[in-house]
Amino acid sequence: METLLLDHEAVEANAPMADVISAVSDAFAAYERGNAQMPAKSYIELDRYNGDFRSMPAYLDAGEWDAAGIKWVNVHPENAQKYDLPTVLGTMIYSDPTNAFPLAIMDGTALTRLRTGAAAAVATDHLAVEDATSLGIVGAGVQSYTQLEAIAAVRPIEEVVISDLDEERVERFVDRYSDAFEITAGSVADAAACDVLSTVTPVTEPIVDRSMVSDHTHINAIGADAPGKHELEDQLLTESTLVIDDFEQTTHSGEINVPWSVGALTDEDIHAALGEIVVGDITGRTADTGLTVFDSTGLAIQDVAAAHVVYGRAQAEENGRPVSLVDTTVR
Repeated sequence: METLLLDHEAVEANAPMADVISAVSDAFAAYERGNAQMPAKSYIELDRYNGDFRSMPAYLDAGEWDAAGIKWVNVHPENAQKYDLPTVLGTMIYSDPTNAFPLAIMDGTALTRLRTGAAAAVATDHLAVEDATSLGIVGAGVQSYTQLEAIAAVRPIEEVVISDLDEERVERFVDRYSDAFEITAGSVADAAACDVLSTVTPVTEPIVDRSMVSDHTHINAIGADAPGKHELEDQLLTESTLVIDDFEQTTHSGEINVPWSVGALTDEDIHAALGEIVVGDITGRTADTGLTVFDSTGLAIQDVAAAHVVYGRAQAEENGRPVSLVDTTVR
């Protein structure tokens, strides 16, 4: 038996967005039904290097398929400046749950972008108005690309407003997608005026307030992934139909972590976990639903689901680089 090595190009080539969205939806359903194991994300703080490591293991049984894996990921804010490396690097080990054989080792950074976009698409599909045609994105980093690609797979997006303080990032985004969409560079308020808004920034002071968004807007709050990060003002959160991906993670490090820590948000303010909506236990958007927010922290089950898609496609297409990682003669 051999293990497939899949670099970022191979991961992206083997991840049709529609398939990743479907698998991530299955993962939310499995988690809600109790058919998944996902220990809390563990952190190794590296104050000496202004960074951290995070381990994210999970197993899920989606019915027609099951899968297991672990992602080893970091956040080092000074990487670009000091080492010409991305702030976030990740490596995914995807294993056969029947015998623990490592089926694949793949680029976890590309995988993270894909599953994050897919999670936003699942939430958008359940929470945005059916005829949403405009998408605002605040933050033009690499996460913005899969936000557009995934959300456009579930809504007929025609107009996109991109907002970022870095003009080069905005220019790259516009160049990449201008042939397929009507792209406009604008302010945060311009982006927030769209039918759907995704915020993908690392800010610790809110940049989107209630006055910027309409009563029918759906927001995917993606950027907050550590205590203290906060993109949306508290009034916006309290007046929304608020949906989370996981209670423990969102209260610790998601968009709601700051208002939650001071008591400005409570259990009563949370409408549902996304998995509850996916399985039909709680309704998503109805005719009476107004502003909606999805607090996305990123779950290990999503990484495993995306890795399942990538590995299956790589096998079918016979790509990736096989290596003899395990000595199978040892018993």
